[in-house]
Amino acid sequence: MLAIIKREINSFFASPIGYLVISLFLVINGLFLWVFDGNYNILDSGFADLSSFFELAPWILLFLIPAVTMRSFSDEKKMGTLELLLTKPIKLQNIVLGKYFGAVLLICIALIPTLLYVITISSLGNPSGNLDIGSTVGSYIGLLFLVLAYASIGIFTSTLSNNQIVAFIIAVFLCFVLYYGFEGLSVLFDSELSIERFGMKAHFDSIARGVLDTRDIIYFVSVSVLFIGLTVLKLRKE
Repeated sequence: MLAIIKREINSFFASPIGYLVISLFLVINGLFLWVFDGNYNILDSGFADLSSFFELAPWILLFLIPAVTMRSFSDEKKMGTLELLLTKPIKLQNIVLGKYFGAVLLICIALIPTLLYVITISSLGNPSGNLDIGSTVGSYIGLLFLVLAYASIGIFTSTLSNNQIVAFIIAVFLCFVLYYGFEGLSVLFDSELSIERFGMKAHFDSIARGVLDTRDIIYFVSVSVLFIGLTVLKLRKE
């Protein structure tokens, strides 16, 4: 599995994809948080916190992660190398997990520079250092779980077609439905069933408060395991 992860990371940075993904993530966040006027601009908000970043990042990742994962298996299918890859003396689960963790690692690398935001916001606080560390750490943990779930969906959709664009569109749609769709339904249908609890946003918001609830962790792990399992099942039918 480590060989597959290394192969994926090398392929990301051997082409412009890896650099483009990291640059886009940082530039888009930077523009909305520090340059463009609006609800996400930290300087205009008057509060020294990163809530704007943690509201914005899930939506950017919703498009960015499918862009990273769309080529995982669709490209192998298009190039005719999938059969060769599946015949290697590596368990199918390890191949899938290798590609999965390769994509997750790339996104984590893109998240690391955003720690500069934490330092900047901390210095802007009055007094300096006045930052809710618990909420900030919780939000980063929530983002990590969100990355795990998004990546599993993207890896799965890459097995559905040899066209990367099709895989990208399906992944974005599924990520959107699972992130915001259930909350949207809960607004439309005023119900006591707590429909929003079936969506990622409710669980992400819960973790972002700084409290790690086992129900939220189990939810994200279950979504990731489900789509990784579906990926393995789909490839076994190839």
